[in-house]
Amino acid sequence: MSDAAATTPAVTLVGARTGGFRGWRRDPWRKPRVLAAVTWLYLAWSILPITIAIALSFNAGRSNTQLQTLGLRWWFNDSDGGALFQDPDLRRAILQTYLLSFVTMLVSVPFGVAFAIGIDRWRGRLANTANFLMLLTFVMPEIIIGVALLEVVRYVLSSVGVHLGTVAQILGLVTYQISYPVIIVRARLLSIGKEYEEAGMDLGATPTGSVRRVLLPMLYPAIFASFAIVFADTVDDFVTVRYLSGPASSQPLSIFVYVSTRSSPTPAVNAAATLMLITTTLVITLGWAAYKRLARGQEADVAAFGQL
Repeated sequence: MSDAAATTPAVTLVGARTGGFRGWRRDPWRKPRVLAAVTWLYLAWSILPITIAIALSFNAGRSNTQLQTLGLRWWFNDSDGGALFQDPDLRRAILQTYLLSFVTMLVSVPFGVAFAIGIDRWRGRLANTANFLMLLTFVMPEIIIGVALLEVVRYVLSSVGVHLGTVAQILGLVTYQISYPVIIVRARLLSIGKEYEEAGMDLGATPTGSVRRVLLPMLYPAIFASFAIVFADTVDDFVTVRYLSGPASSQPLSIFVYVSTRSSPTPAVNAAATLMLITTTLVITLGWAAYKRLARGQEADVAAFGQL
């Protein structure tokens, strides 16, 4: 090893330790302490109101602004029957929330996967038009979709028996949520390529069998991620379900929280919001874990396939 090569790390270390303020002015991105501080301050500011709402949901007193003693009064055992799992209206809102989430997830994800594969395989102006319409529902403000679907239900679908309520909400949510699996699955398709399907057909599979036995298993990570995102986003949805809600039985937790906070809310409203937060966080975490595990296994399989 030459003397110049031996002294290079020492020179670099000395140069990194010197410079002070002048060095920072010449290269402010070398040690971006200001950016790190701003990032942590932003995260703290974003998490603070959520933390306060969660803490108030375990308030043993009736105050919704001051934390007294901790307890589960507003979750299970309020003496006036106003706890989250005691109040009939809140229980009905919980059931409606997860009914909409599960049905929307089970309908929109399979359609979205089929739509993504169709657009990926389709060519021409019609395919580009279909792709544009799909992206349009993704970037269009949700309030516009809600108002448009409200008019469709009132003046078109009501003639065939579809009125404002659960069915109309599911139709609106599927229309809005189908874009998520389409985009996620299409991104996965671009990273896969067609050589695996062609290899399956070379081994005797039909085109449909190659898609079912080769392509779909490789899309499992994207499909699981789509399930998680659609479910979590539907739980928190407010605009679409608000416009398409009918009787009180069709109002989910998001509407109940909104209406309650405009009057004199009890900590049960915070418990409802906390339940929604816990549910969405848990589902996103499970979806992310499944995605990572499946993707890691597929990377190993692809590496083994490439060595053949």
